[in-house]
Amino acid sequence: MKKIAFIFCFSALFLGSLGAQGLRFGFQASPSWSWLTTNDKKIEGLSSNWGLKLGAMGEYYFADNYAITSGLGFGFNQGGTLQNGYENGIFWPKSELSSPSLNTLPKLAKLHYRINYVEIPLGLKMRGGSNEDSRMKFFAEIPVFTLGFVTKATGDIRGTNNQNSEDEDIRPDINGVSLSWGLGGGIEYEFATNATMVAGLTYQQQFTDLTKNGGSVEKSANFWDKEDSKATTGVIALKLGIFF
Repeated sequence: MKKIAFIFCFSALFLGSLGAQGLRFGFQASPSWSWLTTNDKKIEGLSSNWGLKLGAMGEYYFADNYAITSGLGFGFNQGGTLQNGYENGIFWPKSELSSPSLNTLPKLAKLHYRINYVEIPLGLKMRGGSNEDSRMKFFAEIPVFTLGFVTKATGDIRGTNNQNSEDEDIRPDINGVSLSWGLGGGIEYEFATNATMVAGLTYQQQFTDLTKNGGSVEKSANFWDKEDSKATTGVIALKLGIFF
């Protein structure tokens, strides 16, 4: 919590100094919905996670209705659930799980991922309204690239016949850096001088692998092979914020 408070205060001071130079800054608190998919048909994405994105936002308008956007934020409880479709599988080989019996998981076992990130987005924003003096404006952000750094990774194991587990530390099996692209849109309403509310929807798709792999799967009786699937996270967030 101390690290989060320090980074949040630093971002506020940094963006505040930009605002003094004619840039706009603010904060967001955005509920999110995330899920996992893989490129392996036998490792299926199932349920999703409800999470939250908090952070500071900054915008630099290089033309009347065009801006470069950035900021510093936190993504909490991102991820989802994957289900093993192989006869057996070892998916978290680098992590020290609470029981050795959890190292090898049977068919239909479910792995629930919960990942926290520090995020740095960079994007292009376009906006417009019915007229230049309108208090309400519409905006679109496309593209938005986000660099993420994992701060915490925990996992749950379910569906293993009395060998279920929660809150396993799986950070050693998660790639520490994430890169994603996205887009978004919504409305802005200026409710006071130099104070604007923002509401919209954003979509974010990771294109780097969430997991480090290194495990193995039993593809047929007594035939094991390397587990090298690519898992990625998709996120939809209800963007709620305020600019000063």
